[in-house]
Amino acid sequence: MEESISGFKVRGDWGDVVEHGERITRALRDADVHDPDGTDDTRLADAFEEWEEWRPKAHETLDTDVSEKTADQASVEEGKGEKAGKEPDEDIKTAGEKLSESYERLEDDDAEGAVGNWRESIDYVARAADSASRKALRRVEDTVYQNVMTQLAPYYFDNELISANIQQSTRNGDNGEQFVFEVNVNDDVLKEDVSDLLAEYEDEVDRWHVGVEKDTDAAEAIEGAEPPPEPEDDSRSTTN
Repeated sequence: MEESISGFKVRGDWGDVVEHGERITRALRDADVHDPDGTDDTRLADAFEEWEEWRPKAHETLDTDVSEKTADQASVEEGKGEKAGKEPDEDIKTAGEKLSESYERLEDDDAEGAVGNWRESIDYVARAADSASRKALRRVEDTVYQNVMTQLAPYYFDNELISANIQQSTRNGDNGEQFVFEVNVNDDVLKEDVSDLLAEYEDEVDRWHVGVEKDTDAAEAIEGAEPPPEPEDDSRSTTN
């Protein structure tokens, strides 16, 4: 591993990439980022979960899984209408209903109520337009990112906690595909803690056991057997 002001970098095969991501994750866990005690730390805990979801896994590939997750992470966030579970045409319909109610209130000489309904109608129209725009942008983003941008730039991840990028370097003869994976911890104090923890792992860990996705379908199919419980996230073993 190379350490610099821009982060912690490894060069190697896919197994090296996965292991690097797991070591960073373990260091963050040991630094209690995932278990917040205060309001400010809650944001970091959420950011940790985003990183945990994005980081490369042993059963994944760069061109499919990481590409898709990167596009999702980089996409436009949901607007108010989408978060409410409403499609643009639903909001347009509601806007029409509110406008009709506004006219009815005018006929009843309820000017204040008419204005209120009119404003609600405008809000629904605006929300519908916002939702439609965000959906269109996401379609463009997804197509452009997965088909164009990943040919020009590394796969990347960025949030309040972590900035990371991974790219395929060259095919190294019999060694197969080679990658460069760089991860930076954005908080300087936390970065020092992570650096110290990574150094401890280098000294203490004899062999790092890379986590793999467990196939529970077979266990479930054996006469109603329950799948084995998920082990605690402890990817490292130490020598005596």
